[in-house]
Amino acid sequence: MTQLQSKSCQRWCTTTMHLVQRTSGLCRRTGMHSQGSCEFRPRILIDVSKIDMTTTVLGFKISMPIMIAPTAMQKMAHPEGEYATARAASAAGTIMTLSSWATSSVEEVASTGPGIRFFQLYVYKDRHVVAQLVRRAERAGFKAIALTVDTPRLGRREADIKNRFTLPPFLALKNFEGLDLGKMDRADDSGLASYVAGQIDRTLSWKDVKWLQTITKLPILVKGVLTAEDTRIAIQSGAAGIIVSNHGARQLDYVPATIMALEEVVKAAQGRVPVFLDGGVRRGTDVFKALALGASGIFIGRPVVFSLAAEGEAGVRKVLSMLREEFELTMALSGCRSLKEITREHIVTEWDKPHPRPLPRL
Repeated sequence: MTQLQSKSCQRWCTTTMHLVQRTSGLCRRTGMHSQGSCEFRPRILIDVSKIDMTTTVLGFKISMPIMIAPTAMQKMAHPEGEYATARAASAAGTIMTLSSWATSSVEEVASTGPGIRFFQLYVYKDRHVVAQLVRRAERAGFKAIALTVDTPRLGRREADIKNRFTLPPFLALKNFEGLDLGKMDRADDSGLASYVAGQIDRTLSWKDVKWLQTITKLPILVKGVLTAEDTRIAIQSGAAGIIVSNHGARQLDYVPATIMALEEVVKAAQGRVPVFLDGGVRRGTDVFKALALGASGIFIGRPVVFSLAAEGEAGVRKVLSMLREEFELTMALSGCRSLKEITREHIVTEWDKPHPRPLPRL
């Protein structure tokens, strides 16, 4: 089994590393926009001997505005998978979001010890399964539901198709084990795409956000928002928060980078609910940019999975520590002593600059 896990890990990491070089939540597939679209305007001669990075998310105090996004099937990266990630997040004093498609169940992750955890939800065609899963997460001590809304169908993931991606036989989607929904069969192209087509409810709509509120007392974050219009509807539907996300740029080509969509969503929210950013964060400087544009915090995905594959729990602890240190340094060199002091005036973006029109031909 160890050998199989090692081969699966190598194949999976090679595929995803190739993807991350081409795609990123902060960068569009077209390569037209990048993290370099934001530049800093640091303030000087400010006493930054003490930096406070603590914040509160949905009433829960955490050590920094850097949280862990839901990433599926983590035992493909490391035998301890979600167990290791959960322990590392708790040690760092931050939030872990568990994927519906985890290779460890909500109960198993809860058993790793105390910690603030959110649960990411895909809505299945069988709503009894969904209700049961939400209640299990609530009983296991999870504190919020992150409802993914941008996946009525799976995007065309060419690497998955080429590799005929599926789960190894020794792993299962543990949250659905025993319901005949935990296995992913092989297919001619992508086993994951076939699984999604067979199980995920394409009829999901705004009324289902309200339906979820009838089956749980947990706050609901709507994950996958990119426009002001949907932000306003999400708030009207009772969302407790918004996660600006383009699903790691793996769903629809030519959607905006999350860093570009963020400010539009923040303005539409008008402070009524917190807005978070998911995708493309690789350095502490990216965290600062997101907060300067109005985010209340960010979630990281790929850096966690890569560090998990490399060094297990120690690797996840290390990447969280690195991001924390980089963010603290960025705050200090920008003259910010607390998160409240990070403002829009600390950055200038590509879209702030005037773009002269070309002269007409005579």
